Amino acid sequence: MGHNPDHIAEAVLKTYDSLSAKYKPVKATEDFFQWVPLSGIVAVREDDQEAKCVSLGTGMKCLPINQVAEANGSILHDWHAEIVALRAFNHFLLRECLELVDSPTKISPIIRRRDVGEISMENGLQPFSIHDDLQLHMYSSEAPCGDASMELLMEAQVDATPWPTDQLHPATKKLPGLLRGRESFADLGIVRRKPGAVLATLSKSCSDKLALKQCTSLLSSCTSLLVNPANAYLNSMVLPKSQYVQHACERCFGPEGRLKPVVKHRWMGGYAFRPFKVRSTDQEFVYSRRSKPASSRELRTSNIAAVFNPYVQEALILGRLQGRQKLDPKGASAICSKRMWTTTLQVLAVLGSPNLLQQISASSRVREWKDSRLFADRRRVKADVTAEALSGWIRNEGDDFKIEPR
Repeated sequence: MGHNPDHIAEAVLKTYDSLSAKYKPVKATEDFFQWVPLSGIVAVREDDQEAKCVSLGTGMKCLPINQVAEANGSILHDWHAEIVALRAFNHFLLRECLELVDSPTKISPIIRRRDVGEISMENGLQPFSIHDDLQLHMYSSEAPCGDASMELLMEAQVDATPWPTDQLHPATKKLPGLLRGRESFADLGIVRRKPGAVLATLSKSCSDKLALKQCTSLLSSCTSLLVNPANAYLNSMVLPKSQYVQHACERCFGPEGRLKPVVKHRWMGGYAFRPFKVRSTDQEFVYSRRSKPASSRELRTSNIAAVFNPYVQEALILGRLQGRQKLDPKGASAICSKRMWTTTLQVLAVLGSPNLLQQISASSRVREWKDSRLFADRRRVKADVTAEALSGWIRNEGDDFKIEPR
């Protein structure tokens, strides 16, 4: 059965295995074993139950706040595996939209054109939707950083005393509100920043981003202009049994946990609170930290972030294409913000959406687009959830850029 958590995990693991060595950690030696987290999105049709991995990502780093302004939309802010997989999924959807507008007779395995009767202010104005009989699942080889992994973190400590804030990097202590990922880890159910960064970051933890996705859907801002959110929610998340703490996941993601205040919310545009189930599998990723062979003396992290969907395979270092200099325009990943917005404008141009294009072209920069009425429904969802359930959420600003349609 495609809905079986073992089969969902297997779909992602087999897809990753099929990638070449370029996208993977170096082979284990006597000196060290490199590990990296893996996440993937799996689509399952109700009629055939086949689990198909449509995107995956590896990685575990993020961009320090003092480098965000120079990213110019071409460098990823966050390349933790879950976020890379989500960005790759959105890139896949955008490319499928482009294929459909270029070839009206094409049938997509994941999206369809919406009927005129489906489109309204209440239900959303997007021209496309994910197929009604398609379910989306996520597999992750590690518990998401942040609230869902706090118990695992405490269990792993030799000294279970939470790290005090006065021992943090000075730049980190100046940031308002959010705790760093592992700081004060006895405080549960709260919004946290990414862990581990020596330099300060405002990137929220994967636990928090995934919790918010239960309300905003898996769609990114640009994709939400084209694809209706109603069918774009996760049905389940699958974790290895070693990474699954039931009460932590229920607290982090469940309707009786920290998101309880928004359970009954229904917003304009097709948005709603749609929680996913967290399930476990016996399967482990070959490059997880638990896969270290006894013959390797040291456990090290891999700096490779792999990107996969049916349209693209990439290896990233520090949020850009491997082998490219920091500010080289050719180093921009297919899943970076600038390139995905460019693809969105391509689709709108072919669709012949003069009103949308006029509104976008009237705004010179991405931040103006996101603050326009085009995204009013999406902004309302975020505002309500961060005010009522995920309090302390701070916007990661500074990377504003201009997009010119091709």
